[in-house]
Amino acid sequence: MAAHLPLNAVRAFLAAARRQSFTLAAADLHVTHGAISRQVRSLEDYLGVALFERRVRQVRLTPAGQQFLAEAGPALDQVAAAARQVMAQASGRAVRINVRPTFAVRWLIPRLSDFVAQYPGIEPQILTSIAPPNAPDLSYDIAIRRGLENWPDTLGMHPFLEDEALLVGAPRLMRGVTEPAALASLTLLLAKTRRTDWEDWKKHLGIRRLRPKAQILFDHSHFVLQAAIDGLGYTIAPVSLLANDLTDGRLVCPLPDLRLPMVRYYYGVHPSASSETHLFSRWLDSQARQPAMPA
Repeated sequence: MAAHLPLNAVRAFLAAARRQSFTLAAADLHVTHGAISRQVRSLEDYLGVALFERRVRQVRLTPAGQQFLAEAGPALDQVAAAARQVMAQASGRAVRINVRPTFAVRWLIPRLSDFVAQYPGIEPQILTSIAPPNAPDLSYDIAIRRGLENWPDTLGMHPFLEDEALLVGAPRLMRGVTEPAALASLTLLLAKTRRTDWEDWKKHLGIRRLRPKAQILFDHSHFVLQAAIDGLGYTIAPVSLLANDLTDGRLVCPLPDLRLPMVRYYYGVHPSASSETHLFSRWLDSQARQPAMPA
C-alpha cells in the first residue's frame, strides 16, 4: 500500500458517495465526470476494494464503500471545519489577481468557489486589465497572461494552461455544418482583441479562400461568445474560454478535429509574494490539471 492516502481522491469519493452520482459530484467540485471517475478508481486501487457498483447511468455504494463513507466522511468534515475555523480567524489575508476581463468571466470566476471553499480566510481580489503585466501602473500579487512577452523581469514565471482554438456556434446554427465550406453561408463573429484567430485558423488548415456571408466585430471575446450562444453567428475561440459552454451544451464544435494551436498561458508571482499567494498559485496548478473539455 502506498505511503500516503490520496486525499483528493477521498474528497472525490465523498462527493460521489453523498450524491450517489459522479455527474453531480463533478458539478459540486467543478471538475469533469471523467476526473471524478479517475479519482475514485485511484482510491479503489489504493484500498484494494471496489467502493462503487457501476451501472448504466447509475452508481451504488458497495458494502466497503458504505463503511468508508461512514467512517471517513465525518473525519474529513472535522478536518475541513477545523481548517475553516483557523483560517477565518486570520484578518487581512488577500490575494490580488490580475487577469484579462474575458478570462476572469469565462475561466476564473466559474472556478473560484472551489478556492473560496478550500481557503475561506483568504480573500481573492480580481483585478481585470487588458494592459500587459509590465505596465507601470499595475499592482498585483499574481497575474495571468498568454505567452512570455511583456512580463517584468522580477516575477517568478510558471507555465499554466495549454490552449487551442475551435470553431463553435449555437447547436441550432451548427447542425448542418459538416465541412468548412458550409461556413460561407453564415455570419462570423470577431473580437477586436482576437481578430486574427479566424485568419490564423484558415491558414493553419489551408483554406484561406473561405469567406463568411457577413461578420460582426465586438470589443471583447466575452461578447463574441455570448453572441454565439444567442445564435448570431459562429466564431473561432480558445478552449480555455469555452469549456463550460461546451460542457453545458450552450455551444457546440461541429468540426472538432480542426484545431488551431495557441500560445499557452503563464502566471507570474511577485517576488515578495505572501503565503496566501503561493496557496493560490498551487490552486491554479491543480485547476490546470483538470481536463479542459468533457471526454
